[in-house]
Amino acid sequence: MIFQPNTLDFTVSPYTGLTRDSWIEAGEYLLTGIFKNIKSMHDPIIMPRKETEVTYPHKNASKAQREIERKAEIFEGLARSFFLAAPLIHNNPDITICSYKLRDYYKEQVLRACTKGDSNSVGSYEEQLELAESKDTFRTFQQTVETCALVICLWSCKAELWDTYTKEEKDIIAVFLSSYAHASTVPQNWRLFNMLDMAFLYKEGYSIDEDIMRDHGQAILNFYAGDGWYRDGHSFDYYSCWAFNVYTPIWNLWYGYEKEPYLAQKFEENSNKLMETYSDFFDCDGFTNMWGRSNIYRNASTSAFDGNMMLRNSTADPGLARRISSGSLLQFLTREDFLHEGIPTLGFYGQFTPLVQGYSCAESPFWLGKAFLCLHLPSDHPFWTAIENNGIWEKLRKNEIKETTLNGPALCFTNHEANGETILRSGKVVRNCRDEHGMWNYSKLCFNSKYPWESAPSKDVEAQQYVLKDSTTGDYSKANVTFWHGKREGVLYRRQFFHYEISKECTWIQAVNLADFPVAHGIVRVDKLKLHRRPISMTLGAYGFPDNGTEIIRLEKENAKAIILKGHDFTGREKQLAMTLYDGWEEIGFLNSEGTNPDSKKSIIVYGKLTSKKQYGYEPYIMISQVITKESLEDFTEEEIFSIASVEYTDKEKCGGYGPVQVLLKDGDRKVIEFEGMEGNLQL
Repeated sequence: MIFQPNTLDFTVSPYTGLTRDSWIEAGEYLLTGIFKNIKSMHDPIIMPRKETEVTYPHKNASKAQREIERKAEIFEGLARSFFLAAPLIHNNPDITICSYKLRDYYKEQVLRACTKGDSNSVGSYEEQLELAESKDTFRTFQQTVETCALVICLWSCKAELWDTYTKEEKDIIAVFLSSYAHASTVPQNWRLFNMLDMAFLYKEGYSIDEDIMRDHGQAILNFYAGDGWYRDGHSFDYYSCWAFNVYTPIWNLWYGYEKEPYLAQKFEENSNKLMETYSDFFDCDGFTNMWGRSNIYRNASTSAFDGNMMLRNSTADPGLARRISSGSLLQFLTREDFLHEGIPTLGFYGQFTPLVQGYSCAESPFWLGKAFLCLHLPSDHPFWTAIENNGIWEKLRKNEIKETTLNGPALCFTNHEANGETILRSGKVVRNCRDEHGMWNYSKLCFNSKYPWESAPSKDVEAQQYVLKDSTTGDYSKANVTFWHGKREGVLYRRQFFHYEISKECTWIQAVNLADFPVAHGIVRVDKLKLHRRPISMTLGAYGFPDNGTEIIRLEKENAKAIILKGHDFTGREKQLAMTLYDGWEEIGFLNSEGTNPDSKKSIIVYGKLTSKKQYGYEPYIMISQVITKESLEDFTEEEIFSIASVEYTDKEKCGGYGPVQVLLKDGDRKVIEFEGMEGNLQL
């Protein structure tokens, strides 16, 4: 059963109708799914699991590892569900779900999780090392992640739960927290978990090692890449938003403003910088784009707005922040496929195994509970009282596009008035050439808020990715590294390498220079082959299109070919996609797939194909294509489908081997694409 709020107010919330009471109802809805799966007050939160091959507990793990994973799963279930429960307990200390009084349940389970020898104990850091039969003090455990969730939740309902423990009980929890706070951690966003643990302990009067705190703090600050974004590993993703820009404001409150004012000021500045553009990362409905890892956490990305509002000098627009937060909440909770036995699936919408990582378990999706931390804001806070507004979407003129380019994190996102979609183009991507899952998450040419990325429908074709086939060996490869060059005169330049390995000189690696720009309903590509080895064949797919009964139309005009798809997504929403191929492409086609689309069981991928036959022949280098979409079945105009009036080349052969390529659009706009000089500014 989908979430249906009882409380709606379209006066204060003209876009979504959701109020603070609606959010409380949504929290109760999710907690009901949890507690109907718990048999007794004394049982941990271990939920039904639909997927069993990728996620943990891993059935083929050793006995010791299975026990380590069992304890981690108990803690994930406890701490992440607590994200939902804590603000509700604070709001109503007597709240009861499925006959369980939440305050009593979490009070017991938190203490038991931290108590050595208890059957629900999740083990201190030292106990986990012993269980692992390891003396490696650099080893890390999942519990470090969950301790941070735990302390945030204890703070969220401090008077109702934490303050009711005895001194002896608090000491048990504190010793447990300290064991992880001062132990080894993963050298990226995990440092924040240790920082929050120590900050909580400090705030509650326990001793901490302030040198360790300072070391973690300086490291976190130096992950900052600009524009409000932090680098987390090789790539950029929502961890910058639901980790860095949520935990640093809380740390400021608990510790930083008092003890480390320089760091606190920088974290505040960075959060406010994110707020300058972050609202435009979402589409006209407030939808979250499926991009990067851990997307089973869904709308947790909206928690960055709440994080900003904890700061002394918050700059977030409260009416816009609530509109986006509520829109993203409804994006997921109003879908019939969102829950499995009452629990969010291991997917983006329904169960979608290609999305899932091995570090997740059935309880991991409750990280989305972080979005509910906004309930710690009182009912008279501007976040709840300001009238919803839709930011840039209220200001765009007909067919207007707003383009935001952030060179620090290598993100370019466009808001399209014509269809209400937000399209993301990213760079500074480095994945292992055998990490197909990572390439789906990061290496797509475009990520669309209404067309979540599709996994591999075949070895020949990928949605929003080039697939290169070496005609000599028969080997296929996809781009695993994307360099960022940036935007010049309205055109975004990047370079993708196929099967990039650091042991090879880049001149021995096949590549494509990317040049793309937005049009009203989508993106036009004017890309250039950069090959050292031929013959090859190459394909390029459009977005995966949900196939719930699709009309397929073929059109041709002069040298251009197009395929149009008309249909509906899983929810019945009208959808339309058109892919048009111009110079460089030899054929256009489509293929049907099943089980590769996050929205619907069946899907269709339109694609183009070309061949390059001569090792050193002067053959076409430029590949021009367009993908446009619409959230209705109203026909595209001929001018929208065939948007290019002419293409002018510098070379007389019109292959695009050298010199500028000028593309004249039928609306009068002209784009000049010039790849020469890219080499001097390629960034990872």
